[in-house]
Amino acid sequence: MMFPEVEGRNLEFKNFNLPFDLEGDLNLILIPFQRWHQDLVDSWVDYLVNICNNFPEVKFYEVPALSSSYKMINFMIDGGMRAGIPNKDVRERTITIYVNKSRFKKELEIPNEKTIYIFLVNKSGEILWRTSGSYDDSKGRELKDFLKTYFN
Repeated sequence: MMFPEVEGRNLEFKNFNLPFDLEGDLNLILIPFQRWHQDLVDSWVDYLVNICNNFPEVKFYEVPALSSSYKMINFMIDGGMRAGIPNKDVRERTITIYVNKSRFKKELEIPNEKTIYIFLVNKSGEILWRTSGSYDDSKGRELKDFLKTYFN
């Protein structure tokens, strides 16, 4: 399965063509759909920082998926998010996308917007691993085991 090609911009105003412009050899893409999903994203952050330290070829990104109907006011939405995030590293790894959410979810086989979805993709956009929901030790172990196998 392939990650669909989408355009976005990070909170430091850099444009991206996902998944191709992401910086890692492998990239973890966390996709929240709702504002309250931030707690679910945050449950992963410390673990993913550790993963990236242990596997320097891996990067991770927070990619809020918003309806394309909001694109006309993206400067307000992105500006509000930017103002709420004092850490430049977090702003750089947060890439907002404005998409046709129905099509986007269908392409990624996402059944609903009740939780976040996490995808590990390579440079060509192939999805190598996926999960959903908040971090727990079994998901963390599964990801780490996959990366150990992949890089050995």
